[in-house]
Amino acid sequence: MTGPGRARAVVEALRDVVGRAAAHVASADRDQAVAYDVASMSAAVAAAGELLDPGAGYGAGRDAGYGAGRDAGYGADPDAGCDAGHSTGHGTDTGADHGADHEADLALLYAADVAADLAGRLTGREALWGVDGTALDGVAAHVAAGRDPAFLERVAERVLATREAGPRHLPAELQLVRAAFREFAADRVAPVADRIHRDDEDIPADIIDGLAGMGCFGLSIPAEYGGAAEGDELAAMVVVTEELSRASLGAAGSLITRPEIIATAIARGGTEEQKRRWLPMIASGERLCAVAVTEPDFGSDVARITTSATRDGDEWVLNGVKTWCTFAGRAHYLLVLARTDPAGHRGLSLFVVDKPSFTGHEWRLTQEGGGSVEGRAIRTLGYRGMHSFEVRFDGWRVPAADLIGGDGGLGRGFYLQMQAFANARLQTAARAVGVMQSALELAVDYARQRSVFGRPLADYQLTRAKIARMAASIAACRAFTFAAARAVTAGDGQLEAAQVKQLACRAAEWVTREAQQLHGGYGYAEEYGISRLFVDARVLSIFEGADEVLALRVIARRLMKP
Repeated sequence: MTGPGRARAVVEALRDVVGRAAAHVASADRDQAVAYDVASMSAAVAAAGELLDPGAGYGAGRDAGYGAGRDAGYGADPDAGCDAGHSTGHGTDTGADHGADHEADLALLYAADVAADLAGRLTGREALWGVDGTALDGVAAHVAAGRDPAFLERVAERVLATREAGPRHLPAELQLVRAAFREFAADRVAPVADRIHRDDEDIPADIIDGLAGMGCFGLSIPAEYGGAAEGDELAAMVVVTEELSRASLGAAGSLITRPEIIATAIARGGTEEQKRRWLPMIASGERLCAVAVTEPDFGSDVARITTSATRDGDEWVLNGVKTWCTFAGRAHYLLVLARTDPAGHRGLSLFVVDKPSFTGHEWRLTQEGGGSVEGRAIRTLGYRGMHSFEVRFDGWRVPAADLIGGDGGLGRGFYLQMQAFANARLQTAARAVGVMQSALELAVDYARQRSVFGRPLADYQLTRAKIARMAASIAACRAFTFAAARAVTAGDGQLEAAQVKQLACRAAEWVTREAQQLHGGYGYAEEYGISRLFVDARVLSIFEGADEVLALRVIARRLMKP
């Protein structure tokens, strides 16, 4: 059987196991340990399926330039240090046939890794899964082929030659978008990324202004409101986010997320007057954004937040504390979820709080009559530059016109926030892919250059096995991210967005860890960029929906619906 056939057989077997387990597990709340594993494996299996046909949905993009082994960014990467589609002395062939073989190899490798992971989680819990322990016996030979060290070495050859996980299958317009933002990231972001991280500095204004000038903050805002949305904006958002995150998560990769969240909430729930007042200012970058949802006592349990908004004539009065409000200092608009009624999640509403922009780690505002709002940055291990704030509202007055949806928006805050989070989760997956791609490139470069016991590090089988598995994970997460973008664009995609966010963020922790390990002692030094990538990756499984919450309260519940 060919590589694609082997991979497809493994994926079908995995789908069967996960499907039967999802039907068997009675309650995601009561059976949390098993439900978590089933949900997590469902995401990995979905990604493996997408990697079987990563060009799906892009039509001619699958063949654009790739027929000659020159898919944009694969062998033609300006940073790759090798000629387009050619080997750098590792014996790699060129052309479409080899590229197709490499993709099939990646699909088999990843599917085999997923099968091994699933088998480990299943062992000893077969009855709880409702699955026989021999469920994967029929594809054991295919799994063995995908895990053969000699096979992994072969996969690593291409990765070592290109510094890429595999071709990206982007249509021409997205190739241009990728090239433009990769150049911007290389010129403006990469040179200052380590300094911003090391000294916990603010993001330089020229990065923000440059991205605003490129239309970065209006990618999902309709053209009639000053944006650039044209129907496939989520795919563009994925491309832009990956390239910026490849340079720095904290200094650029997350700049789009907050305007994405607030613009989505306004576009779906705001009045026409509010859309025309707020969206053009967001799209142009004239007004920067932050989101104030999480509270100290209620992290992912958004429905129980206590920050209150009380009506007083033509104003609402805000009282309460929000935490992990990323970019709340520099932001002009704070999207604040507050309780306007005691009725659980139905009593929540969204406000846009207008404020001046502040640099630094602390700020405070007061109003006539005694109202105040203040922010204090929380020191973090990584993800620096944006700064995450605790924000305290004490009698802060907001015009009634700044309630999203006006009076018709009362009680709709939870619904609007959850819709906006789907886009944010998708974007976070793209951020994770960008961080992983950067880690892979650094690992390949170091492995090529470093000699250990008289041989290049890249010549060792274990090094190559690591590089191959890293590449397969990145390729799968990238393919699934675009598939999830298509699902969200089609109308729902909540499940896919949650799955790819959970999967890619966990993968980023592992990939950056392996890349750091390949650097040895230098990987622990701040002067090497891999140390920044490692600590930045750790935050990804925590924000925009914690790993466990996504698995149990979003993915498992949707999978287990009758």
